[in-house]
Amino acid sequence: QVQLVESGGGSAQAGGSLRLSCLVSGDVNNDYCLGWFRKTPGNDREGVAALDTIGRTTYGDAVKGRFTISKDNAKKTLYLEMNNLKPEDSAMYYCAAAAARGIIYTCAWHEFAYWGQGAWVTVSS
Repeated sequence: QVQLVESGGGSAQAGGSLRLSCLVSGDVNNDYCLGWFRKTPGNDREGVAALDTIGRTTYGDAVKGRFTISKDNAKKTLYLEMNNLKPEDSAMYYCAAAAARGIIYTCAWHEFAYWGQGAWVTVSS
């Protein structure tokens, strides 16, 4: 079982920065992909950023060049650094995990099945 607990987020002005953290616990090892998603009311959940089993990154088109995903294995924590924020980045952000299908594997967005409780990010213009 995988447990994910987000922290951070909050409010920022356009052009500002925020950082989200996610404490990852449970039976998680290198056989899992980790990622961040976001959702606004009335819209589907959107893949923001992900790490595959060997640390390669994938980003959604809307955040490329502005957001950075990383993890600290010693702290068992996943991060999302968000820079040059825009009002359209306002959403509930979710930390997520997916069981990989191989030692070297990039999980597709739809394969993420474990979710944190979410953290709000609000960006004002």
